[in-house]
Amino acid sequence: MANTMKTFDKFRVFETEFAGRPLIVETGKMAQLANGSCLVRYGDTVVQAAVTASAKPREGVDFFPLSVDYEEKLYAIGKIPGSYLKREGKPSEKAILTSRVIDRPIRPLFPKDMRNDCSIVATVMSVDPDCSPEITAMVATSIALSISDVPWNGPVSSVSVGYVDGEYVINPNKEQRAVSRMAVTVASTDSRIAMIEAGADCVSDDVMYNGIMAGHEANQSIIEFIKGIQAEIGKAKFEYPSNEPDHDMFEAIKAFCEEDVKAALDTDDKTVRDERLKPIYEAVHEKFDEIYPEMEAQIDDCLYKTQKYIVRRWLLDEQKRVDGRGMNDIRPLASEVGILPRVHGSGLFTRGQTQVLTITTLGPVSEKQLLDGIDDEVEKRYIHHYNFPSYSVGETKPSRGPGRREIGHGALAERALLPVIPSVEEFPYAIRLVSEVVSSNGSTSQGSVCGSTLSLMDAGVPIKAPVAGISCGLITEGERWMTMVDIQGLEDFFGDMDFKVAGTKDGITAIQMDLKISGLTPEMVKDALEKTHKARNYILDEVMLKAIPEPRKELSPYAPKMYNTVIPADKISEVIGKSGKVIKEIQAQFEVKVDIEENGDIGNVFVSGMDADKCKGAVAAIDLIANGPEIGAIFYGRVTRIMDFGAFVEIAPGMEGLCHISRLDVKRTEQVTDVVTEGDTIIVKVLEIDDKGRLNLSRRDALIEVEGLKPENDISQSPRKPRGGNDRRPGSKRPKY
Repeated sequence: MANTMKTFDKFRVFETEFAGRPLIVETGKMAQLANGSCLVRYGDTVVQAAVTASAKPREGVDFFPLSVDYEEKLYAIGKIPGSYLKREGKPSEKAILTSRVIDRPIRPLFPKDMRNDCSIVATVMSVDPDCSPEITAMVATSIALSISDVPWNGPVSSVSVGYVDGEYVINPNKEQRAVSRMAVTVASTDSRIAMIEAGADCVSDDVMYNGIMAGHEANQSIIEFIKGIQAEIGKAKFEYPSNEPDHDMFEAIKAFCEEDVKAALDTDDKTVRDERLKPIYEAVHEKFDEIYPEMEAQIDDCLYKTQKYIVRRWLLDEQKRVDGRGMNDIRPLASEVGILPRVHGSGLFTRGQTQVLTITTLGPVSEKQLLDGIDDEVEKRYIHHYNFPSYSVGETKPSRGPGRREIGHGALAERALLPVIPSVEEFPYAIRLVSEVVSSNGSTSQGSVCGSTLSLMDAGVPIKAPVAGISCGLITEGERWMTMVDIQGLEDFFGDMDFKVAGTKDGITAIQMDLKISGLTPEMVKDALEKTHKARNYILDEVMLKAIPEPRKELSPYAPKMYNTVIPADKISEVIGKSGKVIKEIQAQFEVKVDIEENGDIGNVFVSGMDADKCKGAVAAIDLIANGPEIGAIFYGRVTRIMDFGAFVEIAPGMEGLCHISRLDVKRTEQVTDVVTEGDTIIVKVLEIDDKGRLNLSRRDALIEVEGLKPENDISQSPRKPRGGNDRRPGSKRPKY
């Protein structure tokens, strides 16, 4: 007992209230070998965060090597992994996206000259659906960093903001999230907004801005709570060797090459700029490698800082951009559709030297993506993928599959378009978009939003409204600041912000904000929202809608045709049949694919195939099986059995009736085989349905009725011609199919 007490003698518990629910922080009990760690309980959600850092800097790197991992453990929801190995594999896309959301507000608060490896691991151990594990992990990470000895200028806090019935809700519960018009994650320091990640159902700029401010205000109480924990148990921050280049070295190199660098940067062509910079780098190294031996990396850093200094001075002092544009001007734009002949839809969007080609593929609803995560989302029928090959930036690098950046950009475009995607009832398809970045000079994620809208409309997807995306940059110096629309690569590298906003003319659908500084003031956020709104409306009106003003009325001939119907849930088994016999017959007869999903007391039936008439025939057959035929209806059916007293005729897969010998023909029939043989397709009329559901059919009555007539209720069978010549009389008309 004494040893146990000694082990946990640093165990501390801190409690507060967070959006009406208890937030409990435990330290000193678990993961004590990490530089800093904590266990955070929010409701029944439990997340452990641990921070570690290397004792020495990593050699040969010119960046701060930070890694952030958000780990989803399926035991947190009482679930065994579905993989063959029965253990968690690579992170889900949701986990990768959450890792990025945690990373973005904390990274700018580390010293820029530190090169010690730093690792942050947030492990989700228990999930309460009403208490977001993502928000809990962000708060836990901030606490672990704050109490650790790792240099960091925090704390930060994060909240989720919902909008329900015209009211803002902080950290909405599961029920509120289901009806909220927006899902906005806001991270803050004690004075500024550090990160925004948002998806919304076309909300106005004012609604979004006020929601961001509500989140920023809610963060302040948690920041004060974390500061209290830090003051009580926080460790002193360790010293590290600075990697900042010597000031005299920087000034000497800047003086040597500043004018040449200015001339090199002053162009709107990235390729020309890169070519102009090569001889400058060579000249600088030729002169300064001997003066500063074994400091090639620091010399390159000085060249980078010289470029950064020039670009920022141009923007702040002269309102000059490297490509000659005004601060609110957009690069040359172009839009095209129908680029690829055999795909279901394609759209090419060009903004300056950034080009994104998006392809739409339509498929049966059964081809939706199945998800295996710790939240309630188990599937999605709209999928967006983003590819960023090395050739798009003129580099040579082998393709190794999508990285975190590609996954993040694809998810941003997916979120931007989700509010305008038609429901499965309106458009019963699975939809996959693939955005291929064929050329990149900044803001490819928003280019993929524009290209995707073009591609969807080219495919004939009836989207609710077209969506465009644009980015806004920022330059700050003390209290001075300046924003500019449509930043290109150089302005992104040397600037302080990449504020991406996508939306329709009516409102915002997605936001993602990346910062290199500690945060934004409310005025900066408002200015960015206003400028991006005007810019995306311009892009829609002047370019995109001129390429294709509305979704095409017809799908591509290469796209599957899709129809759906609803049947009672208790009839699903009849449509499927024993061992799937009935549904297999329908699929084979009509050359279609049939998917059925039970939803409460109804069954949603989706039929897909390449021939529209056959799809309609299959739907009609399914409706017939589920709801039964009407007395007096006329069908074409297949003779399945011959008896002495008549013939059994199948009018739909698994549904047959008896046509008595007396009703086989308009004249007297001596033997059944005188009129029909097994396998013949004949026309019949439903005369009676007895109390056991058995059908009495008449070929005689059908022939009489169709003499010169054209009944309507007859598309439930495939359009096969009657065999043997006995089913049509001269001058008679057949039922329509």
